[in-house]
Formats: sequence, C-alpha cells, structure tokens
Amino acid sequence: MIKTLYRQIKGYWAATILTPVWTALEVLMDVLIPYVTASLIDKGINAGDMHNVYYYGTIMLGMAMMSMAFGILGGRCSAYASTGFAANLRSAMYRNIQRLAFSDIDKYALSGLITRMTTDVNSLQTAFQQLLGVSVRAPFKLVLSILMCLVIDARLSLVFLVALVILSFSLYHIISRVAKLFQQVFVKYDELNQSVQENITAIRLVKAFVREDYENEKFARAADNLYKLYVKAESLMAWNHPIMNMVVYGCIIALSWLGAHYIVEGTLTTGELTSLFSYVMSILMSLMMLSMIFVMLTQSAASAKRVAEIIEEEPDIVNPEHPVMEIADGSVSFDGVRFDYVRRTPHSTLHTPRKSALYNVSFSVASGETIGVIGGTGSGKSTLVNLVSRLYDVSQGEVRVGGRNVKDYDLSALRNAVSVVLQNNILFSGTILDNLRWGNPQATEEDCRRACHLACADEFIEQMPEGYHTRIEQGGTNVSGGQKQRLCIARALLKQPKILVLDDSTSACDTATDAKIREAIRTQLPEMTKIIIAQRILSVQSCDRILVMDNGVVTGFDTHEQLLKTNALYQEIYAIQKADKGDFDQKEGNRKGGDA
Repeated sequence: MIKTLYRQIKGYWAATILTPVWTALEVLMDVLIPYVTASLIDKGINAGDMHNVYYYGTIMLGMAMMSMAFGILGGRCSAYASTGFAANLRSAMYRNIQRLAFSDIDKYALSGLITRMTTDVNSLQTAFQQLLGVSVRAPFKLVLSILMCLVIDARLSLVFLVALVILSFSLYHIISRVAKLFQQVFVKYDELNQSVQENITAIRLVKAFVREDYENEKFARAADNLYKLYVKAESLMAWNHPIMNMVVYGCIIALSWLGAHYIVEGTLTTGELTSLFSYVMSILMSLMMLSMIFVMLTQSAASAKRVAEIIEEEPDIVNPEHPVMEIADGSVSFDGVRFDYVRRTPHSTLHTPRKSALYNVSFSVASGETIGVIGGTGSGKSTLVNLVSRLYDVSQGEVRVGGRNVKDYDLSALRNAVSVVLQNNILFSGTILDNLRWGNPQATEEDCRRACHLACADEFIEQMPEGYHTRIEQGGTNVSGGQKQRLCIARALLKQPKILVLDDSTSACDTATDAKIREAIRTQLPEMTKIIIAQRILSVQSCDRILVMDNGVVTGFDTHEQLLKTNALYQEIYAIQKADKGDFDQKEGNRKGGDA
C-alpha cells in the first residue's frame, strides 16, 4: 500500500522535498527568537543599555521576517504537492477502473467507488499536506525547544519531561480507541452515498410511487449511523484539549515556583526564565500538533487502504502475452461452455460460486448469419452474449470468434469487432452527434445519418429543433425509451462491427419499428453476424436460426418452422404469445430472477 501511494507523488517531488526544508528553516527562526529575547531582556532592558535593545531587537525582527518568508514558501509548496498528489490518486484510480472487467467491478458498490474517489482522496490530501508541514514542524520544534531548555537550565527541564510522559500516555490511549472508530466511519459513508445515489438515479420512480417519505427515512438512518460514529470518535478526541490545558498550566505553575527560587538564589536570570516559558509552551504545543497528526493519520489510514485497493486491483481479464490483432470474420462458436457468477469481496481469496448461469452450452454460428436468442427471464441470454466480447471469462469450455479462442485476441480489437447494444441503454450528456460518435469518433455527419436511417432514428431526429445537434440531457431524460434504444443501435452500427448483438434492444419500440430495424439490418448488412435477443417470438422468427434457452441450457437451435415442430418450450412460448399477445415471462410465474 505504501509503495502504491508513494508512486503517486510523481511529478511533484520538488515541492514535496522543499516543503519540509522551508518548514525546518521557519522552525529554526522561531526557536532562536526566544533565545535572543533573553539577551534583549538581560543585556538590554535590565541593564538599561539601549544599544543592546536596538541590536537584539533588530536581530529578532530579522528572524521574524525570515520566519514569515520561509512559512509562505513552505505553505505554497505544501499546497502544490498535496493537490498534485490527490490529482494523481484520482487519475490512477479512474484509469484502473477503466481496465477492470465486469467481474472486478462487481466487487465494489458504485457508491463505494464514488466515496473512495472523493471523501477518501480528500482525506489523504489533507493528511499528506499535514505530513509535509506539521509533521516536520512539530517534532523539529519539539527537539530544538528541548535542547534550548537544557542549554538554559537542565534542572527546570525536568518539569516538561514529566509533562511529556503524561501527555504521551494520554494521547496513546485516546488515539488507539479513535482509530477503530474511523475504520468504521468510511463504511458508513459508503452506505450514505449509496442511499443518495440510488435516490437521485431513480428519482422519477420514487415520485411516481410516492416513496419520498420512505427514502427520507432510509437516508436519515444512514446519516444517523454516521452521526453516531462521528460523535463517539469526536467525544474521545475532545479529551485531548483539556488534558493539554491541564499539563500546560501545571508546567507554568511549576516553572514559576521553581524559577522564582532560582532567580532569588542568583542561578537563573529573568530573561532565561522568560525564554523557558516560551520554550515550554513550544514543547507542549508541538505535542498538541503531534497528537492531531496521529489522529489524522489514523483516520486517513483507512482511506489509504481503500484507495490503494482500487489502484492495486488487477483485472481478471487481461490481454494474452502475444495477442491476435485481427479477427478473421464474424463466426461464433461455443464449445462446452459453463459460466458461474461468483460472490467476491475486494482482495478476497475466497470466491463463493453462485448457481451456474450457463451449463454445457455448445453451438456454432456462421459469419453473416442472423441468430435469434429467446427464453424465459434468467435463462442466461445476456450472459451468453457477454462471453462473446469477453466482458466475462468462461468458467469452463471455450468461446471462439473468427475461428479462434476469444482469449487469444487483443481485448480492444475483439471488442471493436463485437458491437453490443445492452438491455440498459445509456446516453451521455452532449449532442446526438456526440453520442453517436462513441461508436466511431472519426465518423462524419453523413456516416451518422446513414446509421440512424438503418436504426429508424432519423425519423424523430429530423423533427427536433436542432436535428443532430440537439443536446441530450444526462441519462437521456429528454428522449423516450424507444428513441433512446434506436440511438444506441445507430451508435453500435457506426462501429461497423463483424458481430452485432442486440440484447432486447427494441423492447421499447412498437412492432412496426422493430420490424423495420430488423429488416434494414438484415438486408443492408449481409456480411455482419447478427445476434438478436428478444422476449417476443415476432422479433426473432425471421432469423436464420433461433437459439432457445431455459435455465442456462440450450434446448433448441433451429429455424422458426422446425422449432415449432420439435421444441416443446418454443411451442409453449409461441402458443402463449399468439393467444394472449402477452409476455411468456409474465405467464410463467415459476421463472424467477433477471437476465444474468
């Protein structure tokens, strides 16, 4: 973990090194000022010598000016280094998240990732800034002040050494208890952020079902849990200040009493006693700062672990040593494929298998074929196509594209050759053209128009006030579900893939539009392999062949006509949809769960 965070200082080493240098020089000036003050009092004020008053006063003024200059330089370097460190942390986390496979991302809740990139990184930024400044200032000032006290009077130095022992014991007791509480705080932050994220994402649903009160209560519970932990931690930390005050006042009383005796005896001067008061206060304040640093580091240690987890996370799916960059054609074959989802936690070695999503699946699709996939909810249709583009890796067996195992290909090359329109259609804030060019950044406006024509999206785009330059709001909230699906299909077509996967991607379109899209893709893109997942037989019956799935098993793979003769499950789906014009999944109450 330390090495991971250490590497994120890259680019800011000069500021990181200079900060403690300027801080040390500032502290040196601060520590020397009380020593000069003693000479000013004894040799100038008490002796009635104005020359010495001016002389030592000028020296003190110069030291104060130098201390201020060093402090400004240290603060600037500290701010530059800490903000750069935080920027590197966020960039490293974000880059690694882009590399992760679906199976890796499944380990982390979305709210947890957001907390790590915001709250945790902010905590580390503050800790790093304090580490560069205060953690140098406090111990350096502590050591120098002790040395100066020993130089002035070793006997009186015993007073603050006793105080040092009392404070150290008290601070250790407080910090050890607070550390455990802060480790729990960030878990509660995740829960709070999850509540906010779910509510904002689904705000339309919340309002449609009038569930505002329920969501308010859920948020209040999460906030209350965080509040209680913080109160408990801060209550323990609150002991820090009164203990410090008690020790400070105790030292002042002891020094005043003993110092008065030594002055009367003639073994200590007034100036030296004044300097001792200044050094003792510096010592105790340094201890106070050190205690705050320890608490802050304890708090940020939990953040450091959580941030390092993301940066160090190795993707389950990586490129082979010598990846194949070219995909010969759009042929697809599954050979004895089994796939199990596993329940995992970050950096855990224990993988708990869930029920297998696919069992011994074997079939072949020729390049250019149009294949339909149909089956009940939870039958493994979506899982099947996720394996084609290697969004997940098989648990057993082999998936081949273009005649080669998908594990032999460069990931980018494979995924560029397989264009997937998922069930959950996502549009980003920006113009329609911006969203379309996710499929091909170099696409011209004419290319985009052609793709939209195939996806039947041009019909509604041309009716918009600004046409293809119309702005899409975040999440595509200003277009309908069917319009969103057609834009996503057009975006996928712009990639000009060898394999096009439509995962129930016309479910929000009317049957006429659905038919037009399928016909356009079939006739205009004959060389492209098409895999169409649908709930309606009407959407797949014109396909070259249809794959029928039930509970992760392929029960049939043939034409519409042959399946009506030979496959009982297909006959059942067809009969229900023909008779009721309903959804097979709604009829079959025993088919539970969602598409894996």
